[in-house]
Amino acid sequence: MPSKKSPRKGSLQYWPRKRAAKFLPRVNWNAINSDTKGLKGFICYKAGMFSAYLKDNTPNSLTKGKKVTIPTTLIECPPMKIFSARFYKDKIVVKEILAENPEKELKRKIKIPKKKGGNLDEMKKEEFDDVSVLCYSVIKKTGIKKTPDMSEIGLGGNIDEKINFIKENLGKEMHFTDFFRKGGLIDVRGLTKGKGLQGPVKRFGIRLKQHKSEKGVRRPGSLGPWHPARVTFRVPMAGQLGMFTRVSYNHNIIENGNSEKNPQKFLKNIKNFGEIKTEFSILNGSIQGPAKRQMIITYPLRKTKKQEKKSYEFIELR
Repeated sequence: MPSKKSPRKGSLQYWPRKRAAKFLPRVNWNAINSDTKGLKGFICYKAGMFSAYLKDNTPNSLTKGKKVTIPTTLIECPPMKIFSARFYKDKIVVKEILAENPEKELKRKIKIPKKKGGNLDEMKKEEFDDVSVLCYSVIKKTGIKKTPDMSEIGLGGNIDEKINFIKENLGKEMHFTDFFRKGGLIDVRGLTKGKGLQGPVKRFGIRLKQHKSEKGVRRPGSLGPWHPARVTFRVPMAGQLGMFTRVSYNHNIIENGNSEKNPQKFLKNIKNFGEIKTEFSILNGSIQGPAKRQMIITYPLRKTKKQEKKSYEFIELR
């Protein structure tokens, strides 16, 4: 009898499968192209999922002009401030200039140096070939927690435009809507929900063995061949599941808003989150992580024409 062959269980793309070292992942900012000048990313927090009632304006869509309901994710986007400007020469940090009077809550996160490191006007073009900013979220305006999150974020434009942007915004609050417009595409980078220690059935999706098996239904049938005389990493075994760094690509921004200027009923009493007190954004589809999970919103790395054509007119959340 011919034997049935099925695809292997579990992706080998992400390895080792262990908990991430930090909540906000590193980003290759040079790979992300943005048409706008300024920040290429923003720190946001997941609030929860809702069903959105929309009017579909996508061209050539079967539901064009009709009202549809789609799953969406609500995120809170508190303002950010620049902590320092980092100057690079051949991908090595040669200088870091700090902003004056950072938020008091930042002491919970890092030890703030007393020396500011110099002045932006003193830097010469020959001394560096790239510059980025170290930003932190003004978390005290939300009810999420007290300790702000920090991340290095790349800038769009040429060197002169980057320096001018830093001079204009050093010590000032920057808002999500200044960089990400309604109807645009974004990527979401963050950690998935942690599931702890799980077996190979849940972790890799292997088949349950039949009831007549001798040594257990949820165990792999074999740990490998006789030689090589060791268990290779490809064998599905029990271990950590979740709390992995993942990127969710090409989410449409359906709506941007500010709870202070335009309070809405759906911004209050959100399950496992509470109330949104600052700016918010509604994205189509689901994103990784539980409520209150921090994430980095970036411009799309590999946007598709199909996703760019999608257009929705927001009516309400349900």
